[in-house]
Amino acid sequence: MEASPGLVVDRCSSNRVVCRLNKSLYRLKQASRQWYAKLTEALSSKGYQPSENEYSLFYKKTFSSIIFVAVYVDDVIITGTDSKEIARLKAFLDQRFRIKDLGRLHYFLGLEVLYKPNGVLISQRKFALVLLKEYQCFDYSNVSSPLDPAVKLKAQEGNLLLDPTYYRKLVEKLNFLTNTRLDIAYNVQLLSQFMQAPRDSHLTAAFHLLRYLKKDPTLGIFFSNSPDCSIKAYCDSDWAACPDSRRSVTGYIVLLGDNPISWKSKKQEIVFLSSAEAEYRSLRKVVGDQSAIHIAHNPVFHERTKNIEVDCHFIRNKLQEGLISLHHVTTHNQLADILTKALTGVKHLAVLGKLVVRTSLPT
Repeated sequence: MEASPGLVVDRCSSNRVVCRLNKSLYRLKQASRQWYAKLTEALSSKGYQPSENEYSLFYKKTFSSIIFVAVYVDDVIITGTDSKEIARLKAFLDQRFRIKDLGRLHYFLGLEVLYKPNGVLISQRKFALVLLKEYQCFDYSNVSSPLDPAVKLKAQEGNLLLDPTYYRKLVEKLNFLTNTRLDIAYNVQLLSQFMQAPRDSHLTAAFHLLRYLKKDPTLGIFFSNSPDCSIKAYCDSDWAACPDSRRSVTGYIVLLGDNPISWKSKKQEIVFLSSAEAEYRSLRKVVGDQSAIHIAHNPVFHERTKNIEVDCHFIRNKLQEGLISLHHVTTHNQLADILTKALTGVKHLAVLGKLVVRTSLPT
């Protein structure tokens, strides 16, 4: 490292003079590792342990309470059911590291938190507005759905863009927006398939998505304070949806009560010979259609489904153990439908209402 301005060092001296860091955090290769080790040591001394699924999330569970500590570099979020324990932890961290308490969480890593009497709304309003301004979309007309259902994007259709970087940066920013906008997850995964050689038709579809965002950039996920902690999951598959490869698109969403906590939209890796095979593969994620459920319940050999990957069959074991239950969901009530295909405006809005995707605008 370079010496601070005004510090005179006699480089001709036989003694080796070095600078001692009080805090190693930025611009050093081992900074993040050292900081994490130091923070982990401090939290562990107070009974907090890192989650096995996410090492930046610490927790302390007792008979009557639970406290969570989420860490991003030197920013820390503390939440839990015991206010006295939270106060003690903040006092300890302040004594150890000299922290600045910013109060109730309102903004973190681009996520805005709006508190309401019956829960909280998490959105990326500011990021969406900056994105619309950057791509000069405020003068465009609004659309009611992220993608026209009649549009079928193909890899070789249209003229190649002269500047593919323009398209790639746009899709990357749209991908970040899916942290709170599950309503655009399907469209973003579709646009991401053309990053290598984007064409004008792909850029047109991306701007169609921006026009949809312009309609209400404040949309976010509402988390209710309801005591319902039951876990439900919806899964759907659009068989042979890709016009280029005829691969299927799988989507799933997991709800804690009525609150969406996990979702995904992805084109499957291999081609399936039937919709039953595509749905059964998606059962590995969560749940599926009637034919896939029938296969899971029936241990009889199915010649037609012999080529389904063996690891998918673990769902049958979980079913027999009673850890899960499978139920057929009608198309009208299939919440994962929004993650597998483009919907009409009316149906798109209907699904959003069931998924508690709400606006932060005054009503």
